[in-house]
Amino acid sequence: MTTVNVYLTFTGNCEEAFNFYKTVFGGEFPYVGRFGDMPDVEGKPGSSSDKQRIMHISLPISAETMLLGSDTTQEYEAHFSQGNNFSISITTDSREKADHFFKALSEGGQATMPMNDTFWGDYFGMLTDRFGINWMIGFNQGQQG
Repeated sequence: MTTVNVYLTFTGNCEEAFNFYKTVFGGEFPYVGRFGDMPDVEGKPGSSSDKQRIMHISLPISAETMLLGSDTTQEYEAHFSQGNNFSISITTDSREKADHFFKALSEGGQATMPMNDTFWGDYFGMLTDRFGINWMIGFNQGQQG
């Protein structure tokens, strides 16, 4: 089954926002990851000022829907635009579907993170389509069953 969710991006107040959303919708966070939890990228550690920022958080809203979010790192804050700080997140049930969606949506747009296996276990990529909409495409073999 393919699911579609909204992914929100913040500049350091993601945790505060999601704690607020939790008071509105209820539930618990099944995952909270911080940039400090990430492995070094290309042998370089991340910025110490970003270590407590949220790399990924999720809050179930219903059986089919989750609110997803993260902070941007300080390095990318200059590109942040309030009101355009969201992506549509698609999680699908095969690598082939993920590749199909990624290829079709990126046609005429820009791949910002090509589809690849990630340290958190997903096959994942990000892009901006030709209409300026941000997309996150993922497949997680471990969630199949």
